[in-house]
Amino acid sequence: MSPHVLILGGTTEARRLAADLAARPGVRVTTSLAGRVARPGALAGEVRTGGFGGPEGLAGWLRAHRVDVLVDATHPFAETITANAARAAAAASVPAIVLRRPGWRPGPGDDWTRVRSLAAAAETLPRLGRRVFLSTGRLGLPAFAHLTDLHFVVRSVDPPEPPLPPDTEVVLARGPFTLADETELLRAHRIDVLVTKDSGGEATAAKLTAARERGLPVVVVRRPELPAGVTAVPDVAGVLERLGFGPA
Repeated sequence: MSPHVLILGGTTEARRLAADLAARPGVRVTTSLAGRVARPGALAGEVRTGGFGGPEGLAGWLRAHRVDVLVDATHPFAETITANAARAAAAASVPAIVLRRPGWRPGPGDDWTRVRSLAAAAETLPRLGRRVFLSTGRLGLPAFAHLTDLHFVVRSVDPPEPPLPPDTEVVLARGPFTLADETELLRAHRIDVLVTKDSGGEATAAKLTAARERGLPVVVVRRPELPAGVTAVPDVAGVLERLGFGPA
């Protein structure tokens, strides 16, 4: 019987893993997307969209579809999904692997303030500048909605829904973005401060380099801790090794 791998996706790494596994003879791969992006890019293998109905629903899906391995390759800030996946895998007796790219580290010339939450980031902003590039994802915008004296630039694939800060400018765009793209955005919008989550990875790191080169402060929201007893694999190669596969 062909092994069936379920990937909880939505990240660049999940896309790469699906493509690698789908290219291997005899491997069935299904990627599950939460459905938060209206027009996700094409994915190799089978794709399902929408929630499972909590850990019990996911455990039932794992059993019903005879999943052999669950790979949680969701965003580092998808805290609830990761917790549910760990519980579901244990309940269904399915081996689970968490794929998490390493977080960012400041380098020479960086002016970072690390905070534990979006609410803490909002408290920090008034002393750092008035014009804010808010790069935390459209679902986190309500945490900043009470800041009436700041101008926010928000970039998103899909239009964000309220509540939003009253003085918000939305830029609809899909990455990846180059250093030249990010430098021009900061210049054109006269940005004073960048706010971002510690997502890690190269795909969205250019904004940090652009902020450093322009001498701008950056507020970095720390990623949540993994559930107790759960450890992460840092890259696709590590997952393939855990699955017993070499390079495709």
